[in-house]
Amino acid sequence: MKYSFLSCALFLATHSVANVTEQTDALAHYAVEQYQQAQIHTLSNMVSFETVNKPDTDTLTNPEFIGFKALLKMKAAQLGFDYQDKGHTVLIGMGTQAEKVTVVTHGDVQPADARKWQQSPFSMDMTSEPGNMIGRGTEDDKGAIATALYAMKAIKDKGIPLNNRIELMIYLAEESDWGPLETFMTTYEQPKYAVTIDASYPVVVAEKGWSLIAPTFSANSAQTGVYVSQLQGGAFVSQIPEDAQVLLHNSDAATLETIKQNIANLSDVSVTLQAQSNGILIKVKGDSAHSSEPEAGHNAIAHLAEVLKGINLENNSDGQAIKFINQLIGLDLYGKQFGDIAYSHNFMGPMTVSPTLLTRKGNELTLSVNLRRPVGKEHALLQSQIDSALDQWQTHNQVNVKDVTVSLGKPMLLDNAPHAQALLDIFKHFTGDQQATFVSIGGGTNAKLFDNAVSFGPSMPGKKYTGHSEHEYLSVEQIKLNLKMYTAMLVKLGNM
Repeated sequence: MKYSFLSCALFLATHSVANVTEQTDALAHYAVEQYQQAQIHTLSNMVSFETVNKPDTDTLTNPEFIGFKALLKMKAAQLGFDYQDKGHTVLIGMGTQAEKVTVVTHGDVQPADARKWQQSPFSMDMTSEPGNMIGRGTEDDKGAIATALYAMKAIKDKGIPLNNRIELMIYLAEESDWGPLETFMTTYEQPKYAVTIDASYPVVVAEKGWSLIAPTFSANSAQTGVYVSQLQGGAFVSQIPEDAQVLLHNSDAATLETIKQNIANLSDVSVTLQAQSNGILIKVKGDSAHSSEPEAGHNAIAHLAEVLKGINLENNSDGQAIKFINQLIGLDLYGKQFGDIAYSHNFMGPMTVSPTLLTRKGNELTLSVNLRRPVGKEHALLQSQIDSALDQWQTHNQVNVKDVTVSLGKPMLLDNAPHAQALLDIFKHFTGDQQATFVSIGGGTNAKLFDNAVSFGPSMPGKKYTGHSEHEYLSVEQIKLNLKMYTAMLVKLGNM
């Protein structure tokens, strides 16, 4: 998952390490020469499995996941590695040494709306945009799995001696449920070094905590004044929504003039008004992005509420949701309108607050607001500030929200990761970026479940992250560079 960047020289305990050796550099180039096409082919095979976890289907009996694990088992055998199926977790290993390096990935992916892709999102497309491999999971996180396998293979080919076992961990519910992995980790021996390859370069040493505020509105209205219905938007909680729409009823000339003025003030989204037999359908088209990087997209739900700003809507479920967004969130990304919850950390940056999904069950409408919180504010204080803002909003609007779910995830900030500097040196060597330093991300990876785990790629700083979007891709050049750096990483950590 991904990811906003803030570069800073963190107070990590760093060590003086040798630069990448000529032998390691030669091995990295060998990996590309021998296995560039093989890793692309393997990635294509992985993408073909629609490994999306669904509420009504058990992961372990889902045919897509069964097929995906069968592919992993076959590749492990072909490449000469051991394979362990632990249910929700697959381990592919090289070596029998007592100590190990664990490389953490995941094989599940987010849903994809096939209507928004030039070809099927589950058939890797290399023709629509030459040089890019387009498909769900290419960047998050199947590309990294394929690359790690062939980095291990290159090391095995050359018989490079290692002091530590290399173990590739592939979890199958990272996007939806960490519970099975948390249970697995109670008996899994912590590795000497752990690296997740599900984030960003150069080296990630801090992650914000995934959090949620989800009010459920349940109310009817007289429907004699201006009101809205059929409010919908978003695809899943961790995606900045690309589409949103609502049906407006009983609008008069003044209402339409306000809407048109609001639309004229918006430049980042497209808005259409369609006359219907019972009202006006308002549609907003934005740009999807990972919700940890709200600045990389244009939030259709927030902009739809902005279109209706200043209109006195009746307080049915849909109208309450619109008011909630306008009054507590708006187009701001950092919670500045949401009472006193806004805060920032000098390295990790500000907490982000994004309305990402609307879900309906009968007359009940739930709005999911995804927060990414850094260190710097205690859990109890933030919870209290959220509760206070919600209470004040209900009192001010004379409404009673039926229910509110609040979940505050724990952020991570490392001050001691003995392998972080070694990975930073590898990044500098292969990219030539001598100014690279440690970074913080807005996303959350399974690194939080390991002792002193850092993240190393596969996404480059300064480039828009495409995972979770409806245009996910990985470039051919990037997967080549990843193979070089992951090969060097495994050699280095394998002997630290």
